[in-house]
Amino acid sequence: MRVLILGGGFAGIESAIFLRKNGVDVTVVSDRDFFYIYPTSIWIPTGECELSDVSVPLDNLGEAHGFDVIVDEVSSLDAKAKSVTLKSGTTLEGFDKIIIAMGHHKVQIKGMKEHTLSICGAPEEAVELHARLDALIQKGGGKLTFGFGGNPKDKSSVRGGPAFEVMFNVHNYLKKRKLRDKFELTFFAPMQRPGEKMGEKALVMMDKMLGMTNIDKKIGKKIVSFESDGIIFEDGEKLVSDLTMFISAGKGHNILESSELPLSEAGYVVTNEYNEVEGFEDIYAIGDSAMLLGENDWKAKQGHVAEVMARNVAHNILNPDDKLSYIEHLNILCVMDIGNGAAFVYRSNTSAKMIPLPIIGHWMKKGWGWYCKNSKLGRIPRLPGL
Repeated sequence: MRVLILGGGFAGIESAIFLRKNGVDVTVVSDRDFFYIYPTSIWIPTGECELSDVSVPLDNLGEAHGFDVIVDEVSSLDAKAKSVTLKSGTTLEGFDKIIIAMGHHKVQIKGMKEHTLSICGAPEEAVELHARLDALIQKGGGKLTFGFGGNPKDKSSVRGGPAFEVMFNVHNYLKKRKLRDKFELTFFAPMQRPGEKMGEKALVMMDKMLGMTNIDKKIGKKIVSFESDGIIFEDGEKLVSDLTMFISAGKGHNILESSELPLSEAGYVVTNEYNEVEGFEDIYAIGDSAMLLGENDWKAKQGHVAEVMARNVAHNILNPDDKLSYIEHLNILCVMDIGNGAAFVYRSNTSAKMIPLPIIGHWMKKGWGWYCKNSKLGRIPRLPGL
């Protein structure tokens, strides 16, 4: 059996590893030559880690697990013909299964590309955030803004946690350098209750943390555009900013628009609970490429859910009479780092928790980053569920 995996992120690499464990011939196509550990990239802007610390070369992963790697961009996907064309002009055909794990694209706002940097975008943006912050430190101060946007067509595509993490890490970084009083920090978001997916207790704690750290907030107003020196809201108000970190909400990958696959209103591939695209035999969509099922309003696209989907698809390909669903694993689960500690966040249909983890929480997340990198390379055993 030959399986083609489009994407080298959490979902794509996890499915490749588990298929290879069962001897399947796997080829991974990725538009970058490394696997990027987004959850621990939050420390790049403060210089606590570098790009190489949160990256694993795909060639190393391919060698460790025995899958082939093609570094190229997908330019088109003909799902019915199971044919993929790459930017280089290469056509990939003859695979028994195709797993779509290309992630998603971002909702665009005027001026966003030119005047903002994201911790959830291209890895180079995190590096640029560090350089820009350092330049302001050398200058002696400035106005820093941190925010995230929404997508009313699919609320699961909003990523707010990393914005809070970078913001609080920057606060503590400046505080350690005795420069915090030289900077104004502001959090912004268009929704009235940003972070409500984490639960009521989390909302209260986040407000307290903003007050304790002297971080202003501008919420509940639609973002119209970004400029070189600030953010414009729908009522005409301008939030002045010397450096804007903004995480736009996701939408379906542009390549999927012409694939003839069934897409949600937000452009995500519609699958069943087994991540199969019904009506397209042997085509699967996982991770940020797939629409999340379920009626709950707190569901969110997260790395651990993407990996559950990946492992399930690998299992289901090999065991078609014993399929596994990802629905029961839908929850929010993260350790939200703030630089001098963290908070354990959990949300499901029956529970919502946010537990402070002073000091040790920061080192727990650091430890997870080391574990992620080395377990992916097969240097240490995988822990069940991680």
